[in-house]
Amino acid sequence: MPFLGAHESIAGGLHLAFERILQVGGESLQIFTRNQRQWKAAPLLETEIAEFTRAWNEAGNMPVASHASYLINLGSSKPEQAEKSVVGLADELQRCALLGIPFVVFHPGSHGGAGVEKGLANVTAHLDQVIERAGDACKSVTILLETTAGQGTGLGYRFEELAHVLENTQHSKRLGVCVDTCHIFAAGYDIRTPQTYAATFAEFDRIIGINRIRFFHLNDSKKELGSRVDRHEHIGKGYIGLEGFRCLLNDPRFSHHAMTLETPKGKDLAEDRENLSVLHGLMVAE
Repeated sequence: MPFLGAHESIAGGLHLAFERILQVGGESLQIFTRNQRQWKAAPLLETEIAEFTRAWNEAGNMPVASHASYLINLGSSKPEQAEKSVVGLADELQRCALLGIPFVVFHPGSHGGAGVEKGLANVTAHLDQVIERAGDACKSVTILLETTAGQGTGLGYRFEELAHVLENTQHSKRLGVCVDTCHIFAAGYDIRTPQTYAATFAEFDRIIGINRIRFFHLNDSKKELGSRVDRHEHIGKGYIGLEGFRCLLNDPRFSHHAMTLETPKGKDLAEDRENLSVLHGLMVAE
């Protein structure tokens, strides 16, 4: 069965994210390894790495992914923003290599009015620069392009756009895909019934390849199919509905994948606990 979890806060220390995910009964974890609203981050201390490793071991070595900063835009044609983005993502790879985190999820970015073709060329070229800058020490870290909702001038909402990057990069073997359920739904890919779910993933397999999927974000959608608006909702309370998640959770192709929530949060962990309970209730026992 899939490893279900959530994105948890690192407030007070990276290692405390494991305490939080265990409190909600999670089996996988996604974190920011740094303040994602700032370009620069203080280097990791040896004590931080040791505490993180210890907490991870005590949590049973569950699947873990990092989400790169939302400031990063590899699709940009602006030299300063592009340079900051390349440096920022390379730094994230290096941080994850030190922490032993195998996946970094990032949004392909926005073309900012330059057009999809130019934007995708930028993403591809800048991604190659990221990998080369990060160095051989980061070979253990796989970069996951996240499916997007296509809001504004955002790139990566069509499967063909993700395929373009994967096919044209010089480091294709270092890349994979993170599928966000809210995002693909908002982008126009229906997963609400067994029939539409099967059709959507058949199209993904034809264009990209199912084997490229390494991670999932589980979010319902506050907006309708094809809205191209990125608004996450609690599981079963949005326009996707429970049946779509039932299809995904019981798909044998993804029975060993990590799937983390990015649903709305309150002041405590009750929402994560409730959403995970709903998801577990949809899984058919093997």
